Amino acid sequence: MTLDKDNLLESIMASLDRINNIKSSDLPNIDLYMDQVTTFMQNKLKNSSRNPEEDKILTKTMINNYAKDDLLPPPVKKKYTREHMVMLIFIYYSKGLLSISDIRTMLGPLTDRYFDSKGNIDLCTIYDEVFSMEEEKTREIKQDITAKYERSKLTFTECEGEDKEILQLFSFIFMLGFDVYTKKLLIEKLLDIYGDASSKDEKKEEKSKKGRDRS
Repeated sequence: MTLDKDNLLESIMASLDRINNIKSSDLPNIDLYMDQVTTFMQNKLKNSSRNPEEDKILTKTMINNYAKDDLLPPPVKKKYTREHMVMLIFIYYSKGLLSISDIRTMLGPLTDRYFDSKGNIDLCTIYDEVFSMEEEKTREIKQDITAKYERSKLTFTECEGEDKEILQLFSFIFMLGFDVYTKKLLIEKLLDIYGDASSKDEKKEEKSKKGRDRS
C-alpha cells in the first residue's frame, strides 16, 4: 500500500468543488410529477454522492416514505411544487446525519409556517438565505480539512513504511469523524431546544385561536 498524500489532499479538495448545491433559481417554475422530481434531483445532486453513476439520490419510495413520516406535505393532484423541492433538498442534506424524528422536528415549523406561504417569507427565501454563505463556508471547511491533514502527518512518526501510512490515514479519518460526531451531538441538543420552543409557540397559537373563537 502506497499513498500519494499530496494527491490525496488535492482529490479531497476537488471533490468539495464538485458539490453543486441547487439554487432556488434552478428550481422549475412549474409543478412536477414524481418521475420529473426524481430525474431533476438525480441530475443536480449526483456529483455530491459517493458513487455518482450508481447511487440513487431520490426514489419514488423515498418520497412516499417522507410523506408518510410527515417530513413532506402531500402533492397537489400528484404534482410537486417548488416548495416541495426545497423540502426534499433539506431532507437530502439532513438524512445522512439525523434521524427521521430529528428531521421532522427541524422541518416541521418550516412546513407549518412557510409552506405555500403568501407572505414576505417563503421556503425559497429561507433556502436562499441559509445557502447564501456556501462559498465562504466551503473555504472554511477546506482550511479545516487541510489543518487536520497536516496534523495527522505528525502522528505515528516513530513508525515506518506501510504502518506509518495506514496509521496516519486512520488518524486523519478519525479526526474528521470525531468532528462530525461532536457537531452531531450539538445539533441534537439544539434540536431539543428548537423542538421545545416550536411546541410552546404552537400551544400559544392554539390558545390564542380559542380566545378569538370565543369572542
